[in-house]
Amino acid sequence: MNVKVLLSMAVATAFSASTWAADWTVGANVGNVPWEFQDAKGEIVGFEVDVVKEVAKRAGKTVEFVNIPFNGLFSAVQSKRADIAISSITITPKRLESVGFAQPYYDSDQSLSVLAKSGINGLKDMDGKVVGVDTGSTGDMWVNAHQAEYKFKEVSRYEGLSPAMLDLASGRMDGYISDIPAVLYYIKDKPQYKVVAKIPTGEKYSLMHAKGWASAGQVNDIISTMKKEGVIADLHKKWFGADADPESSTVKVVDVLK
Repeated sequence: MNVKVLLSMAVATAFSASTWAADWTVGANVGNVPWEFQDAKGEIVGFEVDVVKEVAKRAGKTVEFVNIPFNGLFSAVQSKRADIAISSITITPKRLESVGFAQPYYDSDQSLSVLAKSGINGLKDMDGKVVGVDTGSTGDMWVNAHQAEYKFKEVSRYEGLSPAMLDLASGRMDGYISDIPAVLYYIKDKPQYKVVAKIPTGEKYSLMHAKGWASAGQVNDIISTMKKEGVIADLHKKWFGADADPESSTVKVVDVLK
């Protein structure tokens, strides 16, 4: 083993890979199935992971994924501790005041999921009940805006879908409001849960970055090319088991929202 190799090993021991190895650090709320989660081998995989890896490959960049709670992703890109953040992040006017996004690549809505045996059949049945949301998510915002209308007894906040669904199963809350595609993926082999309401919110997801990020234009151009080539539509089929709507932002090249 030569001196150069030994030196490289010493540096690798002294510093974490995130400080020197990757061109792009990608923050992700790992556990957000099927967007970004750990597989049986402990590797971070998912729809958005594949999107970012392909974008990076075409840009000639290396990436490292770092697990960050959803609410911490915004400060991570603002402070440039992360170049990119993913986690089915909805583009909103409020968020656009402080961060930037590439063009959207997924359209979504919110949902109310409950235990099948609960007797809850929709939002009207959540009067006096405990509702769960992901901290800082669009579901959290929706609940805050509709608290008076639906008279939720209490709001429990979580850092991801899995712990929320476990608390739903144990009876610590009565219903969980979150992104409908993630919930449907999670419960597809779990008949104890069911989705009883789709909440139209017209959300669009994309990768998030700091305002003025030097690679923003290049990344957006690559996403446009990937859509034209059907790459993102193929990833949709791979992870969700269904073809993307041809009119959706998964398929169509759309403008960056500003």
